[in-house]
Amino acid sequence: MPPRTLGPFQVSAIGLGCMNICHAYGPPIADEEVERLLLTALDLGVTHFDTAALYGFGASERAVGRVLSAHRSRFTLASKCGMQGVDLQGDGQLVRVIDGRPDTLRATCEAALQRLRTDVIDLYYLHRWDRRVPIEDSVGALADLVRAGKIRAIGLSEVSAPTLRRAHAVHPIAALQTEYSLWTRNPEIAVLQACRELGVAFVAFSPLGRGFLAGPVDPSTFHDKDIRRSMPRFQGAHWTANQALLTGYQALAREVGCTPAQLAIAWLLHQGNDILPIPGTARLDHLRDNLGAASVRLDAGQLQRLEALFGGNAVSGDRYGEQARTEVDTESL
Repeated sequence: MPPRTLGPFQVSAIGLGCMNICHAYGPPIADEEVERLLLTALDLGVTHFDTAALYGFGASERAVGRVLSAHRSRFTLASKCGMQGVDLQGDGQLVRVIDGRPDTLRATCEAALQRLRTDVIDLYYLHRWDRRVPIEDSVGALADLVRAGKIRAIGLSEVSAPTLRRAHAVHPIAALQTEYSLWTRNPEIAVLQACRELGVAFVAFSPLGRGFLAGPVDPSTFHDKDIRRSMPRFQGAHWTANQALLTGYQALAREVGCTPAQLAIAWLLHQGNDILPIPGTARLDHLRDNLGAASVRLDAGQLQRLEALFGGNAVSGDRYGEQARTEVDTESL
């Protein structure tokens, strides 16, 4: 795959998000399948692996460390802090907590280094901004970790343009990560432009619209713990309206000669060389399909037709449910 710039690193244009292997869309996949998936991605040219302390409450970091630590020199490792599982009652039951206090971030990093079986994390994101803590304090703690040699670069996730500017004034931010796809266009309001003004790479998670753009998906079959069950776009009248978008979209994919998943990722790649999609998957066939997007070329007419399909207010419903919306700092359409 062609390389793209991620802060101080050169990485594959398409990376791998490592949430799906243990978190968010259903039960974790078996260790053998995880190993096969991660090593196949590496062999196919993926050099950007993205995980987090939150995913599986450490399970994703442990899997990445177990499988890929022997190949550490071959890829750029990204992880996240500031949102993780905590045993609040002392009964062994972990609950998700957002905590951006400096001491917590330092402790989370030490635990992550152990789980990832590495001496340094290349790119370490603040997963969510804890609004109880000034962003300057949280980024200052991460800057201390850079100076200590624990991490090489700092990233932010799901923040607005003003918050990015405040953070960047404390320490250079290498990358900003947020949801971006044909059906989630919030970054285009302000934060994408702010990234370009500051020289910050933009990492696009959920480039397939939580599977919608790769389809078909059926919300009635979602696992009980599938996070999409709380997302309005997959519910009721919103879901009915959104399904209507797929007819023209899938027809265009056939015309281009690619799969719907490849069309979605290719659209992102065409939005600028500073954009790095990190589709996640637990399946080898989907991995190969996603990476094939690197060779898809779209002409101006095809890009205009995609904009006509998905631009403006074409997509029905918010991208997050009520609770999740209160936890992010992104601009809203």
